[in-house]
Amino acid sequence: MESLSNIPLFEGLDAGLIETQSRRCAWRSYDENELVIDYEDETCDVRFIVSGHARIILRIATGKEMILAEMKEGDYFGEIAAIDESGRSANVTALSRSHMCIMPRAVFLEFLATQPVVNQRVMKLLAKRVRSLNLRLAEHSFLQTKHRLYSELLRLSRPRMGHSDQRSISPPPTQKDMAARIGTRREVVSREIANMKRAGIVDKTTGALILCNLPKLNAMISAGWEESD
Repeated sequence: MESLSNIPLFEGLDAGLIETQSRRCAWRSYDENELVIDYEDETCDVRFIVSGHARIILRIATGKEMILAEMKEGDYFGEIAAIDESGRSANVTALSRSHMCIMPRAVFLEFLATQPVVNQRVMKLLAKRVRSLNLRLAEHSFLQTKHRLYSELLRLSRPRMGHSDQRSISPPPTQKDMAARIGTRREVVSREIANMKRAGIVDKTTGALILCNLPKLNAMISAGWEESD
């Protein structure tokens, strides 16, 4: 039997409780690019990523999309719909072959009501997401498109092994994806990336986009905020 014991949110809980609640959940695999949840779905379950990756997308009636987040093994989504029972707020698509635990709303709410450690972990996650959304809202309100791009590239990057003064994004994001992240057109991203490459701020290698000049990139972001005053 598949178990909730491998999901970080339930780490440290009583083994008997984990076994009982695991039986109340469903487990399903999704193919790459398969739709996991549609924002029109009326379900209120919570999905936990056991393996694989998923992308959270906000899609409006005109067909435009914005990438809100990407999630990996151990992450979960759907908690908002489970808490307020007001329906889905975004689409979720599997980025790779993924296996997920589908927890009914009733089970999730029982955990929140009876397990303080789970309740606290969920609250901390929600607080983190609110802070992140507040920052992105501020960027969309005050920064020019190019400065939003600089900020998003920095957020997506990780320290580059063997190069303490550089960061990398691997695999490199497509221009279409970057445009969807910051609310602009692909052509705008293409132009700005080309400008950054000529200025020696970014470079492309096999399988990664490299942020080569972090001091200059941070200075450009700071200048963007100063220009918004």
